Amino acid sequence: MSEGFSWTEGQILGVSGAYWQTCALHAAVKLGVFTLVGNGPRTGEAIARTLGADPRALTMLLDALCAMGLLEKAADGYTNTEAATVWLSKGSPSYLGYMIMHHHHLVNAWSQLDRAVMTGGPVERGAIPEAEERESFLMGMFNLAMSIAPRLVPQIDLTGKRTLLDLGGGPGTYAIHFCMRNPGLAATVYDRKTTEPFALQTIQRFGMEARVRFLPGNYLKDPIEGSYDVAWLSHILHGEGMADCERILGKTVSALRPGGLLLIHDFILEDDRANPLFAALFSLNMLINTDQGQSYSASEIAAMMEGAGLYNIRRLPFRGPNDSSVMAGELPA
Repeated sequence: MSEGFSWTEGQILGVSGAYWQTCALHAAVKLGVFTLVGNGPRTGEAIARTLGADPRALTMLLDALCAMGLLEKAADGYTNTEAATVWLSKGSPSYLGYMIMHHHHLVNAWSQLDRAVMTGGPVERGAIPEAEERESFLMGMFNLAMSIAPRLVPQIDLTGKRTLLDLGGGPGTYAIHFCMRNPGLAATVYDRKTTEPFALQTIQRFGMEARVRFLPGNYLKDPIEGSYDVAWLSHILHGEGMADCERILGKTVSALRPGGLLLIHDFILEDDRANPLFAALFSLNMLINTDQGQSYSASEIAAMMEGAGLYNIRRLPFRGPNDSSVMAGELPA
């Protein structure tokens, strides 16, 4: 929260019940409501018929979405607001539905946060089909990266760099954008074998097959093949404990050429660990979902980078929509 913020009774109750709106949004995305409304207007009865849903219950959900400002209601039916058209209708290039479904899959675990605090470890998340969970996570990462990469990539100077390693790169969105920005650059997306179909689909979508390749592997267990001028680690460290982070950075630095550049993009805490809000909350998300993961502070990341042999370590000016930021360090030439 911003300095000087003072809670009121209404705000405390609002935060306590905010999951009501969360669940309404999740249900609407899961059912494809905004996609079905399309350009509208569509009546509640028509949407219910398409879904095979109860008309009364579906209309109650639609009315709540109107109250939330995501739909508009008139005598001839419901229409999407501009926000719903841009971010919640599946045909939109800015669709956020996969990330919203990833959040939906986390709800059961978050409801057990008290248990995680007592035990110090992750909780049972409930039965989620593996393929569905993988798709929502990977395509959710794609959704977010597509909104962030065009703003972030131009702020990073890769002049003279020829090869980039996108470690744990998922669909390869950042690797693709770095290559589009830097015509002389080629990239390798290193991630688990199960990620490969999503990455190849994304690489083909952008027509980058000649410059972006996929290399399967587990960065905790397997060696990193090849040598690179730049290594990009986006949202990797927060999933691991300190010892594994140090191991990952050591492996990555070993794959850098002399004079190479290492970039870490993550939800980075200030050194008091109490700000920014999203990074502090995300640390709890890692508590309930991983064995040792957490958000790290800028000084903790800098110390890990220095321990891996990097110098000129600094935090770049970029700030993402969820207060993500980037730290950079270089390998001596």
